[in-house]
Amino acid sequence: MKLIINSLYKNKDIFLRELISNASDALDKIRLMALTDDAALAATDELSIKIKVEKDANVIHITDTGIGMTQEHLKKNLGTIAKSGTSEFFEKMSNSGNEDGASDLIGQFGVGFYSAFLVADKVVVTSKNNDDDQYVWESDSLEFSIAKDPRGNTLPRGTTVSLYLKEEAGDYLQHQSVKELIQKYSQFINFPIYLWGSKQVEEEVPVEEEADEEVNDDEDEEGKVEEESDEEKPKTQKVTKTVYDWELINSTKPIWQRKTAEIDAEEYEKFYAAIAKDSTKPMTYTHFSAEGEVSFKAILFVPKAAERDMFNDYGQKKGDNIKMYVRRVFITDDFTDMMPKYLQFIRGVVDSDDLPLNVSRETLQQHKLLKVIKKKLVRKALDMIKKIDVDEYTETFWKQYSTNVKLGVIEDNSNRTRLAKLLRFRTSKDDGEGWHSLEEYVERMKENQEKIFFCAGTSLKDVKDSIFIERLIKKGYEIIYLVEPVDEYTIQALPEFDGKKFQNVAKEGVDIDVNKSYLERMEKKYEPLLDWLKSKALFNKIEKAVVSNSLESSPAALVASAYGWSGNMERIMKAQAYQTGNDASSEFYANQKKIFAINPRHPLANTLLERVEADEQDAAAEEIAKLLFDQAALRSGYVLKDPSDFADRIMNIMYANLDIDPESPIEEEPTAGDWEDEEDEEELEAEEEVDASYEADEEVHEEL
Repeated sequence: MKLIINSLYKNKDIFLRELISNASDALDKIRLMALTDDAALAATDELSIKIKVEKDANVIHITDTGIGMTQEHLKKNLGTIAKSGTSEFFEKMSNSGNEDGASDLIGQFGVGFYSAFLVADKVVVTSKNNDDDQYVWESDSLEFSIAKDPRGNTLPRGTTVSLYLKEEAGDYLQHQSVKELIQKYSQFINFPIYLWGSKQVEEEVPVEEEADEEVNDDEDEEGKVEEESDEEKPKTQKVTKTVYDWELINSTKPIWQRKTAEIDAEEYEKFYAAIAKDSTKPMTYTHFSAEGEVSFKAILFVPKAAERDMFNDYGQKKGDNIKMYVRRVFITDDFTDMMPKYLQFIRGVVDSDDLPLNVSRETLQQHKLLKVIKKKLVRKALDMIKKIDVDEYTETFWKQYSTNVKLGVIEDNSNRTRLAKLLRFRTSKDDGEGWHSLEEYVERMKENQEKIFFCAGTSLKDVKDSIFIERLIKKGYEIIYLVEPVDEYTIQALPEFDGKKFQNVAKEGVDIDVNKSYLERMEKKYEPLLDWLKSKALFNKIEKAVVSNSLESSPAALVASAYGWSGNMERIMKAQAYQTGNDASSEFYANQKKIFAINPRHPLANTLLERVEADEQDAAAEEIAKLLFDQAALRSGYVLKDPSDFADRIMNIMYANLDIDPESPIEEEPTAGDWEDEEDEEELEAEEEVDASYEADEEVHEEL
């Protein structure tokens, strides 16, 4: 027996869950019988479960007023391991055509009762059935005995299971421990569960008055004695007493079993507070039933505020926000994938009537059914989020859970389209002040615009100052601003939206409404400069040089290839490389050459073209080209690979502007001795000046 029990159950706490579930089954059976037999509840019409802890005796009693067991039932159900009375009852009810009611019964395996031996050395079962006298079954897990109760029929009907606890199971004798176990595993059982306990109450009790004192003679003479009123109230005082009584533990009802039309918002809020231990109201919720391969009912909630440590050990922590029930009995909340990582902030309950479990109810047998449940939960959760009021979505939900939605786009391929509709971005439409959906962006796109333009940076100011968006905005194109590190990953995970592909304005491929013939003329005009830049001035620095159609006031820009890193992505990836060590793929992308794009309308580009056409060996033009390259790299968001070389060129420009010879030597610092001699000479000169002034004063004094 010990080997069987310890192999079936890993958590000792579940013994109380199993015994309460058995009691609930017994109550369900008598309730169903009473539908066709008026005498079934003749002994007592009370349907309840009562638990009493006798700390001094080291015993826990679980009593129900259910159907009870006859002598034969005790021998058949408790004397044989894995013999389930519930299973047999279910078969009988099914044969009689009443399987709908019987399907609510919890136990179907018959070994739940034996979990009592996880914590008890001895178990005594006292049971009274309407068809028999009261009998007692007793076992120490090695052997059992059954005898007629010598005390007579102390129970009107039902069963009491008495557990004589092991020495190491003393924690289960604590009132609070038992209460917490009931609330965790059995708070949604259909029948009331009471726990015997004490509480402190204050009562008003009368105070005994002392004998009347003799009246003072002086007071009699002066007539000052007051007459007592016939209606004077007796004197009382408050005293604290300890009172023992039954306390209802499972006051929270399983509202998911009811129809949504019967439940108001206040009931949902109270239920959320009970399961989430959250005093604030939920932002939104959904209540639904699912049918099909597996049937279940569920209620999901979105908390008003996100947990502070939500992204600590992201994806590594087991989620406990979704609680799994089978026929209202808590099974587990210890899931790693009941909800995808990005939706682990969702809280709620899932209750299935037909979910297959193993005999201990601790491990689900068929994992494919869990996947079906997960798929439906995710769809319902996303639908729930989508229905949040527009203002509350942008002001509250997006503020709390924007990163979750973005991670969902990256991680959840099957729901990527749904998640894309939940994304919100700042754009150039209102200078980055508001939040806009991709649907709104597409609706506002210019005629013949084929791509959704976006620009990424470290901050809103950084993006708004980008050289890549100047001409696009002037031409009337709307730009999406990406300012969070995860944003560019999110867009990269989206191949398209509503048939429109995404275009990073910092990469090649930007196609805007420009004068095509003018652009062709500029490409032909600047061909000598482009070839010179690629083959000579910026050799080994760039992939190629091109004429840009998207620059406005800047002379040049460094553009990434279609599959290369933008300046913003390079910065993010390098920061990650420092944290995780060297990565060959990161090194490969980091060393990719960029495209050097020049603005054909800028005077710098035009002047440089003239210098190159006049003399391809012009050293000054080559220096200007290198300086222009570094300036373009910085303005494009890239880090210079040789900052000292750039600094030297800046110094040369300052020398030229201030007419300083770059070869001018730096003054030598005097030695310590030279510095002291110089100080002594200065002091001597000062003293001589003072003496001369004194002598002049003396001469004036003598003359006077």
